Amino acid sequence: MIRTRTKSALNIILLALISFFYACGGSSSSVETSVLMDGPHQAEIKEVIHTNAYSYLLVEENSSKSWIAATRQEFEVGQTIYFISGMAMENFQSKELDHIFELVYFVDQISFEPLDLMDPSSAVPHGMLQASEKKEIKLEKAEGGITIGELYADAQKYEGQEVKIRGEVVKFNEAIMGRNWVHIQDGSGTESAFDLALTTQDMVAVGDVVVFSGTVSLNKDFGAGYIYEVILEESKLLKDL
Repeated sequence: MIRTRTKSALNIILLALISFFYACGGSSSSVETSVLMDGPHQAEIKEVIHTNAYSYLLVEENSSKSWIAATRQEFEVGQTIYFISGMAMENFQSKELDHIFELVYFVDQISFEPLDLMDPSSAVPHGMLQASEKKEIKLEKAEGGITIGELYADAQKYEGQEVKIRGEVVKFNEAIMGRNWVHIQDGSGTESAFDLALTTQDMVAVGDVVVFSGTVSLNKDFGAGYIYEVILEESKLLKDL
């Protein structure tokens, strides 16, 4: 299905993704460390298995079936998906499923539209992607804090400062590059700037209403494709809402 070609940048991204899987309960006795890539792939979903954080997909491409895995999102049998690259892992055990996949390809990014991923050089870094659509959320800002809209409207003013923001958790990724990654919304902001990412050592869950205090960084590049126009770093979860 997929031929092997080494690309160092994609290796870094996919290794970060795999470390994310390991942190949440995966194990493997054998790992193929080369990025497997021969251009864009178009495949049809034949089976979907969801866990709390991931989706395992049995896909068919050119009459060949393979398992691929990615961070969880909504997939349906019969859908056509598009992706560029994957990293092969043999005898990968999902502890949550209590199942061993003889071979599974860890895919960094999946699209439902063929134009999104046709050119590998045009793939959008993780941080440039919104966590989700703007939700119907209306929250008052924390006492002594600011809203997400206020932060985006005058980001230069807040650069390097510690701010306090209340929001609802819309996405949570645990233990990537030594930190947890949270996306929050509070109902403020514009149609293109309404979702705020932050890094923290604290644990939260999607749907939690939280208040975080963190330092504002602009145009932050963490490597491995994690680039953020605005992000709160070393954020701490405050108990008083």
